[in-house]
Amino acid sequence: MTTNTAPRTAAPKVLLNKVPEVTIWFWLIKILCTTVGESFADWINMQLGVGLVATAVIFTVVFVAVLAWQVSTSRYKPAAYWLTVVVVSVTGTLYTDILTDQLGVPLWISTSVFTVALAVVFGIWWAREHTLSIHSIVSRPREGFYWLAVLVTFALGTAAGDWTLELTGWSPGVSVLLPLALIAIIVACWRMGANPVLAFWLAYILTRPLGANLGDWLASPKVPDQGLGLGTLVTSLIFLAAILATVVYLTLTKSDVIEDHQRHQRTPKYHRPGREWPMVGVMTAAAIAAGVLLNWASAQPHANAAAEGEGETPKSNVHLTSQQALAHFPAADVATFRTLVKGMDTALAKGDQTALNKGVDAYEKAWDDDQDKLQPLDGKAWDFIDGQNDALFNSVRKTKDPGAEKAAIAALLKTLA
Repeated sequence: MTTNTAPRTAAPKVLLNKVPEVTIWFWLIKILCTTVGESFADWINMQLGVGLVATAVIFTVVFVAVLAWQVSTSRYKPAAYWLTVVVVSVTGTLYTDILTDQLGVPLWISTSVFTVALAVVFGIWWAREHTLSIHSIVSRPREGFYWLAVLVTFALGTAAGDWTLELTGWSPGVSVLLPLALIAIIVACWRMGANPVLAFWLAYILTRPLGANLGDWLASPKVPDQGLGLGTLVTSLIFLAAILATVVYLTLTKSDVIEDHQRHQRTPKYHRPGREWPMVGVMTAAAIAAGVLLNWASAQPHANAAAEGEGETPKSNVHLTSQQALAHFPAADVATFRTLVKGMDTALAKGDQTALNKGVDAYEKAWDDDQDKLQPLDGKAWDFIDGQNDALFNSVRKTKDPGAEKAAIAALLKTLA
């Protein structure tokens, strides 16, 4: 008798598909998750006063824990999967906010870096697995690539969405329309034969700014941001409840479970290989049109939040980035203003209205005392920040709306960053 001692190569373990079927429920809950990612992160960071970095650390730990749960499952389970999506949406948002607000990285750079990072992830994924389809997440390596791609798409969507708002100055409600229109074009191209994997990932990226802008619209104060004024906490609770209800429904009905992943290796229903490149052309044209629209909008004057009934509208209503607003002001003066606004933010987080009022008075005095020095240096920047100041003074002294106070302070902190 002979014994074969040649080494054996273990075949990779094949699992049941670890992600849900892409149905209307998938896209509905994905948008709900992205909205929660925006509003819940803002609530913990600003309303509770935890701080941006501390909040990011907390959610990174939570993300690792829930991802370990998701990976440990042998098949798709709605609770584990969608909890991971919710947490990764918050985490991806926080990473982009740290780059922008904490490290001062311009949004166009963040958007470019995350775009390259996503291309690298997809490139390595394709080179190893020869597919990017989520219908084939049936092994640990593919699942790892999938979640890494999801994390980068959330960070990219956050950066691109914020950059759009910075360029245009659009209100949250108006800003919903652009990603919504682009998603509609992608869906139409998919129905006409576009590559389903390409269409899926493009739509997946765009749902991030769509959900984030939707959350901002619901949470932002009616004045001056033209939102619905629900606040970040109420918005988060509404969408978390909707996510929970949807997950319970999917758990009971199993309507989004992919039992036989081999079935999805066949040509999808709407896929027409001969139409792939024409549809790529249509989507490229849509992207170019969106770029032209953003370029046009960035060149238009954008109204600042002037105080309602408090003084005149600022002399210049040109929208400026924080870098433009501070380019010609002395660093020492900017640091003083920043310290005073941070003190107001702390007082608001603690619910100390008396301290908030004192902080506003001190900030107004410092700003007025420096007017003769700052205004000649850069009149447009002075008017821009003065308009934000008016919104702050109005929210604290007249409307006394915590949501409006928070929004006004957040706007100033972003400018003074």
